[in-house]
Amino acid sequence: MELINRWKKTLDTLKLQGRYRSIYVGQGVDFTSNDYLGYGQGRCPIFLVEEQTRLPVTGMGSRLLRGHHPIWEEVEGQLARWHGAEAALMMTSGFTANEGLLTTVIEPGDWVAADERCHASIYEALRICRPRKYIFRHNDMNHLEDGLKKESATRTEGHEMFIVTESIFSMDGDLAPLQDIVELAERYGAYVIVDEAHSTGCYGSNGSGLVDALRLRARVLATVHTGGKALGLCGAYICGSHILCEYLINRCRHLIFTTALPPLLGSYWLKGISRVSEDSLGRELLFQNVRLFRSLMRESGWDIRGDAYIVPVVVGEDSKAVRLARHLQQRGWDVRAIRPPSVPEYTARIRISLHADHTPECLEALAADLKCAFAQYHEC
Repeated sequence: MELINRWKKTLDTLKLQGRYRSIYVGQGVDFTSNDYLGYGQGRCPIFLVEEQTRLPVTGMGSRLLRGHHPIWEEVEGQLARWHGAEAALMMTSGFTANEGLLTTVIEPGDWVAADERCHASIYEALRICRPRKYIFRHNDMNHLEDGLKKESATRTEGHEMFIVTESIFSMDGDLAPLQDIVELAERYGAYVIVDEAHSTGCYGSNGSGLVDALRLRARVLATVHTGGKALGLCGAYICGSHILCEYLINRCRHLIFTTALPPLLGSYWLKGISRVSEDSLGRELLFQNVRLFRSLMRESGWDIRGDAYIVPVVVGEDSKAVRLARHLQQRGWDVRAIRPPSVPEYTARIRISLHADHTPECLEALAADLKCAFAQYHEC
């Protein structure tokens, strides 16, 4: 009973703080999911031939035991070619890929600089692998260089330096200055790891992400990509050198000790990579919507952060964000309030996720409702 009471006390505290969470079944027009290219809504559905659907729907073991299937070698080869990388390695989820990569390549005593707005999976990994952490202010290159300069001057032999960042930040919608980060890393002898979860599928001529669009592939140690966002698939993968992937296969506990992805899913990946790499129209529609919606929001007086298809409407207090989200949901918009600890204190927000299949009329209506709703609720 003591354990149950402890849980109840925690939940009661969360309710008092306005931070109690529940699972909400989305209804209305989707402005919440990361379905940036509209694949989840069926804009470009994947159909498999009957022969492919006979593949197993479970891995039945880890890839190093009986769970490996030749289709995953084909998928990884296609992913590597798509990114222009030496190799790729499939993982079960983006969280697992980040945690598995970082806890495998970073050792206690190494030094890691991480942007303060990095995803929870990155910070969970750093908690596990116990490096010396340097958390730099969001996208602040002067602060990052201060840490690099100090560490490089006193670095102990045998300890490495790493910089970890996202390419597009999931709650702010702004882009990391990757060119500047890579140049600083090369100047001070650090390795760069980039979480490309929110840029994969949407940036570059073939959609392979921001690192590739900026021609930085050969200058970063590794990139992490998820299928469950723009690609409309389940699973994730890591891109890097042959030796990095071989090292992960032999040392990454998140790969060695988990059941492999089902071979049937591999068929969807093969179709999905071809689909997204050829979908220039989807990317064009997406960024048309980005320009239109951000323009509408600026005309309404909003000070909107970021540059991409994630549009944070910051309202401040948790309770205001919750009331605003509830009002918009009643108006037919599937939006959510994002509150601490997902975002910093007093920056609770409505996170608008734009998709390629949103119509101009839909975006205009949402912008108008946001303006009216905020006028009604901001003094509450």
